[in-house]
Amino acid sequence: MENRKFGYIRVSSRDQNEGRQLQSMEEAGISPRDIFIDKQSGKNFNREQYQLMKRMMRKGDILYIHSLDRFGRNKEEILQEWNAITKEIEADIVVLDMPLLDTTQYKDSLGTFIADLVLQILSWMAEEERDRIRKRQREGIDAALKGGVSFGRPKAQVSQEFIEAYNRWRNKEITAVQAMKEANVKKTTFYKLVKKHESTFNKESI
Repeated sequence: MENRKFGYIRVSSRDQNEGRQLQSMEEAGISPRDIFIDKQSGKNFNREQYQLMKRMMRKGDILYIHSLDRFGRNKEEILQEWNAITKEIEADIVVLDMPLLDTTQYKDSLGTFIADLVLQILSWMAEEERDRIRKRQREGIDAALKGGVSFGRPKAQVSQEFIEAYNRWRNKEITAVQAMKEANVKKTTFYKLVKKHESTFNKESI
């Protein structure tokens, strides 16, 4: 039986485009039916398409990945999965943007040692970068909070549109449902604004 070439692609969200990775797989001569794509975080390997592909792999097959960070981001798990494929399944791995990480080229002990060393360094770097990104995000959020920036959904405001719809509703010219449509707000927001508007109106009347 002829050995198969598998391609594995991961993008971290549904908004990211996998086009660049797909192109590199096609250039490596991998059939589209043997390319598996996951659209989720690389924090672990509990990914549907990755696990399906891994079950299909046999001794002598070759797994192509675009870059190490597309494989995963957790150092220990990257090493664990790498060993599971190369040592347990006895398949090869080719990292397309890192020629040193090509196990088809290393069949002697020195070559394997070099590949393992490079993998250790790169997987550590991938994890360090992930931690740096997380730290920068946290620092950015903290700075924004100190500067008065609020996160989450913006609070609904009493607009002229709402006041007009509210007045017509209070005068029984339209139903509450119609008022919500005219004010372009949902039910819960509508009644919150009613409470806010009436509270302000009552204070001004005192």
